[in-house]
Amino acid sequence: MSRVNPTPAERKFDEGRLMSVLVAPIVSEKATHVADKTNAVTFKVLQDATKPEIKAAVELMFKVEVKGVSVVNTKGKTKRFGRSVGRRDNVRKAYVTLKPGQELNLSGEAA
Repeated sequence: MSRVNPTPAERKFDEGRLMSVLVAPIVSEKATHVADKTNAVTFKVLQDATKPEIKAAVELMFKVEVKGVSVVNTKGKTKRFGRSVGRRDNVRKAYVTLKPGQELNLSGEAA
């Protein structure tokens, strides 16, 4: 019993799910540096999002071609304030590399 993975053309995703996969863009000094250096955009994504889903979501929402997706899981830190102890949420980041010539403007300025 062999299992064959579907090709990207055969892969179908629910459009409602794709619209919720990308939670927010990450705009930080490190994300800006990565964007300038490697033409990659950084997003906060759902914890259970897969690389093919992230790629399909970016292509659907921003109408750009994606070269690749790298994913990083960051564990939330334990923080104290006086006697109370709290914990930050775990974060899943996706570094989406765009194909040469593609550009994604998240700053909200008109080009």
